[in-house]
Amino acid sequence: MTNLFDSDSLTNLTEYSVSELSGSIKRTMETAFDRVRVRGEISGYRGPHSSGHAYFSLKDDRSRIDAVIWKGTFSRLKFRPEEGMEVIATGKVTTFPGSSKYQIVIETLEPAGAGALMALIEERKRRLGEEGLFDPARKRRLPFMPKLIGVVTSPTGAVIRDILHRIADRFPVHVLLWPVKVQGEGSGQEVANAIAGFNALEPGGVMPRPDVLIVARGGGSLEDLWSFNDEAVVRAAAASAIPLISAVGHETDWTLIDYAADIRAPTPTGAAEMAVPVKAELDAQLAALSARLRGATSRQMDHRRQSLRSLMRAMPSLDQLLALPRRRFDEIAVNLGRGLEMNTLNKRRAFERISARVAPAMDQLLVHPKRRFHEVASHLGRGLELNTLNKRHSFERMAAQLRPDLVSSRLAERRQRLEDRWSRAARSTERMLERLKAPLLRADATFVSLPARLKAQTERLRERINSLTRHADTAVRHQLARGRAELTAQDRMLLSLSYENVLKRGYAIIRDEDEKILGAASAISAGAGLTIQFQDGRIGALATSGDGSTGSRKRPSKPAAAPEQVEPKPKQGTLF
Repeated sequence: MTNLFDSDSLTNLTEYSVSELSGSIKRTMETAFDRVRVRGEISGYRGPHSSGHAYFSLKDDRSRIDAVIWKGTFSRLKFRPEEGMEVIATGKVTTFPGSSKYQIVIETLEPAGAGALMALIEERKRRLGEEGLFDPARKRRLPFMPKLIGVVTSPTGAVIRDILHRIADRFPVHVLLWPVKVQGEGSGQEVANAIAGFNALEPGGVMPRPDVLIVARGGGSLEDLWSFNDEAVVRAAAASAIPLISAVGHETDWTLIDYAADIRAPTPTGAAEMAVPVKAELDAQLAALSARLRGATSRQMDHRRQSLRSLMRAMPSLDQLLALPRRRFDEIAVNLGRGLEMNTLNKRRAFERISARVAPAMDQLLVHPKRRFHEVASHLGRGLELNTLNKRHSFERMAAQLRPDLVSSRLAERRQRLEDRWSRAARSTERMLERLKAPLLRADATFVSLPARLKAQTERLRERINSLTRHADTAVRHQLARGRAELTAQDRMLLSLSYENVLKRGYAIIRDEDEKILGAASAISAGAGLTIQFQDGRIGALATSGDGSTGSRKRPSKPAAAPEQVEPKPKQGTLF
């Protein structure tokens, strides 16, 4: 029996150095496991190293294997590794000679199925919801008529074209695009930076600040939309001071940014419809409000005018105002004149009676006093006349105070007051109209810049119509060509089926005297006149028998003699 540890047997083994043996093991491992897929749970992940590489382990319920992701590969990953996340890693197995360990160098990393992704989304949604990022009280209302809309999306996709087309159709406004990647490594951080960049713009600065933001992307799988589940994107959307509309994917697609945004749109086109109103509807509403304002103003003016007319009808006229004072004046003037005359007459009669009684005695006793008395009486009469004259002057002064021109002046003053009140009411109404017109003027100023954009849109539509017209002309030409080709084919078919082509092959058509085509021998009677049509013309013939039998029939020895006796040829002639 040979001893395995005998010195002779040991000398037959190849001797390796430690480095050679480690290198051989490394090459064997890399050759045998050049590319493998490993499913396991991430363990010991602490983020990328200062060098940019990531070191952790993959484990299951029984084993574990070290894993490494180099810096260049780590920057291209769609998903960031997380502790406890079940993943499927693709790479190659290699060894680390410095510690006699083997490890897998990961080239691609993906979650282990949609269930794992949904579990990760739910966990992240729960954690961010506890922080209050999805609180409805934090959401803001969208501006009714924004002047500038900021869009965060890819500049080369169909999403931005759909948004611009929809905004141009509804209400043309300025759109400011912040181009970002919407899929792949680093796309989430770019979207978060774009939202923060829009919010960092100063109102009224060189670069205007948008009134509303739209974060948009087309539809895709859960992996394609993963960037919008990034925690940085959700926090940026929740911290945005500008109202934000989330329009990621189709109506059935939900991402975490939808919960943090102020409003979620089912599609990017729907986001454009939410951002701006319909200009045609605003024009119709403005026209209706203007009509209502004009109607209300007209009714108010009519009401004021009717009230003024009512007040004017309630005031008495000039004749009515002067009627009673004029009547009193006339009565007083008449009574005063008669009273003065009666008073003077009574005093004169009394004086005459007294004079008559004392005149005889006094004539003698009082010659001189009588003369004096006459002087006094004359003075008394003049005094009475002067008194009457003074009272008449006083009456005329009182009457002067009641003359019509004073009453007219007072009426003029009252009328002037009414006119002043009317003018103040008119000015008040004009000021009210000016206040009501101010919003309309501001709205009109907003639409001043629209004609240029509408003209550009009209030019684009005209070009599109011209293009469609050219396409229609081309389609019509192609249709005519196809119709012409079909007509030619049908014409060839008719020619191939025409009996004239059959005649060219040596056949003939037999007709009776009524030009009826005869298709059977039984239809021909003996002695009947016939017309035989060949390819190049017609000839006349006479039937020699007509029983239609198919037995032995002798041919006439000279069949050409019959035509010489009948001589129908000059009668029939040829049709060609």
